[in-house]
Amino acid sequence: MTDRTSQGVDGDAIRTFPFPIERSVGGVGMQVGPMGPHRTWHADAPLHRVHRIDFHLVMLFDQGPVRHMIDFADHEAYAGDVLWIRPGQVHRFSRRSGYRGTVLTMQPGFLPRATVEATGLYRYDLPPLLHPDAAQLAGLGAALAQLRREYKDTATLPLSLHTAVLRHSLTAFLLRLAHLAASSQEGAAGRSDTTFTLFRDAVEKDFATNHSVSAYADALGYSRRTLVRAVRAATGQTPKGFIDKRVVLEAKRLLAHTDLPIGRVGAAVGFPDAANFSKFFQLHAGQTPVGFRADVR
Repeated sequence: MTDRTSQGVDGDAIRTFPFPIERSVGGVGMQVGPMGPHRTWHADAPLHRVHRIDFHLVMLFDQGPVRHMIDFADHEAYAGDVLWIRPGQVHRFSRRSGYRGTVLTMQPGFLPRATVEATGLYRYDLPPLLHPDAAQLAGLGAALAQLRREYKDTATLPLSLHTAVLRHSLTAFLLRLAHLAASSQEGAAGRSDTTFTLFRDAVEKDFATNHSVSAYADALGYSRRTLVRAVRAATGQTPKGFIDKRVVLEAKRLLAHTDLPIGRVGAAVGFPDAANFSKFFQLHAGQTPVGFRADVR
C-alpha cells in the first residue's frame, strides 16, 4: 500500500492514506468490525498525527468520552454516538481516548451513484458527530450487526453475490445514518437536487484552480441563475460563498498542518500572488494567514 500527500514535498504535506483493500475480507471495498486501540490504516500512519483518508470512516461507540479532531473542531463522543468522517477531511485520533465499539470503512466507488446520492455520502455540510435517540440507535445497531454478519460470511455465496448482498446491507445502514445526519442539522434543507450535487462535486474537484461561478455554470450546462437557486436552496449560501468556504478550509488545513510557506499555500488553493491570497484569507477568516498559523500552533 502506498500513501499520498496533499502536496508533493514530504514534511510539507498532509499525508493521505488509501483504503486498506488488502485487509478487507474477500478484497471487497469495505470493512466492518470491532474498534481497537491499535487499529491503523498503514504501518507508517500514527493515528495521533493529523492525516487524511480517501475513504469513509464511521465509528459507533460503545463507551466514552472519546475526543476526536476533525478540521479544527474537537468532537467528544459518548456511548451510543456516531462519528462519520468523509474522504479528504483532516482528522486526528486522541492518544488518551479508548476507542471501543464498531468501525465501518468503505471505499469510494463501492456503492453505485444512485445510492451515493440517496445516502448523502458527500454532504460535507452535515455534522460529523451524531447523537441517535434510543429508537434510532436500535435501528442503526441492528443494521450494522446484519452488515457485520454478511461481511464475515464468505462461504455461503460466491464472491459476486456476496459483494451484492454487502452493497444492499450497507445501503440499508447508510440510509438510516443519512436520515439521522440530515435531521440532526438545524434547519437542514431537503435532499439536494442534481444541480447542486453536480456543482458540489465539481467544486470539490476543481476548487484549487477554479473560483468562478460562471465557469462552473458553463461547464455543467446551467445558467448562472439556475445554479444560484439550487445552491441557495441546498445550503443557504451563494455559489461564490460555497466556493470561497471550501478554498478557506483547504488553506486553513495547509496553514495548520504543514510547513508550507504562505505563498505556496496560496498557490495550492488558486492564488499565485501571495498578497492576493492574504487579502482573500483575511476577508474570509478574519485574520492574516500568518496570524492564523500562529494561533493554531
